[in-house]
Amino acid sequence: MDYLELLKAALFGLVEGITEWLPISSTGHMLLLDKFVSLDVSKDFWDMFMVVIQLGAILAVCVLFFYQLNPFAPSKSKDERRGTWRLWGQIIVACVPAAAIGIPLDDWMEEHLGSPFVIAAALIAYGIAFIVIETVRESRVSGAHSAQTGKRGKLALRSDRDARVQSVADLDWPTALGIGMFQVLSLVPGTSRSGSTIIGGLLLGCSRAVAAEFTFYLAIPVMVGAGGLRLVKYFLKGNTFAANELAILGVGCVVAFVVSMLAIRFLMSFVKRHDFKPFGWYRIVLGIAVIAYFLIAR
Repeated sequence: MDYLELLKAALFGLVEGITEWLPISSTGHMLLLDKFVSLDVSKDFWDMFMVVIQLGAILAVCVLFFYQLNPFAPSKSKDERRGTWRLWGQIIVACVPAAAIGIPLDDWMEEHLGSPFVIAAALIAYGIAFIVIETVRESRVSGAHSAQTGKRGKLALRSDRDARVQSVADLDWPTALGIGMFQVLSLVPGTSRSGSTIIGGLLLGCSRAVAAEFTFYLAIPVMVGAGGLRLVKYFLKGNTFAANELAILGVGCVVAFVVSMLAIRFLMSFVKRHDFKPFGWYRIVLGIAVIAYFLIAR
């Protein structure tokens, strides 16, 4: 057993666990990390690993939000159970657009959209989008509340309290489907699945907490489906897991699960007091750094 490869797998799990839920692009970070810390595995295994490691991350959502997502919880009333089934219906409906476009184009996108410059462009573009959207949201209430709030942080919280959708239970079907349409944008590496759906939620009138929470829920069928599809493709090519490969995948998934638990809790706490602008600035700085690095490397 090569322990160095297990350490590398743990590093990839760490990056996956953080970046899958923060709106900064997990795929983009994983592809960039691979430029500096490559696993000593076959290309087929690497392509599969990049997707299946997300199953560890999605398990964290299932654990943290088990009660909210469980329609069979004994302590739930009949109306609450009906609401949970309604939520699952909205999740499935919102996942249809990305599935309809992403499944047939999966191989093409993997081949043509993995360029560092595509990733950098997406990082910058959606970083700007976060800053612009949050600025517009704040400007809508600045005139009426600037005297009372004073600080920009308080103004950001005021703009969030004025959002139309204040809880996931208030989410209507058109809004859920609209957020799902924004999820299609995440098919481009560097966009960020959570970033695109959070932007969609904000534009469609959701509070930051609702946009983030519904984004977590949308990840369940998307990531389970993507991971299952990639495993099927891997085995259909005649591949099997060697002992070291199974260990690498296991370590990556376990670390992604543990780190995701922390990252999700952090984000849900963060959005109660702050806006998404810091993530926007981070994306812009990272995108510029990526472009500069690969231009110099040429």
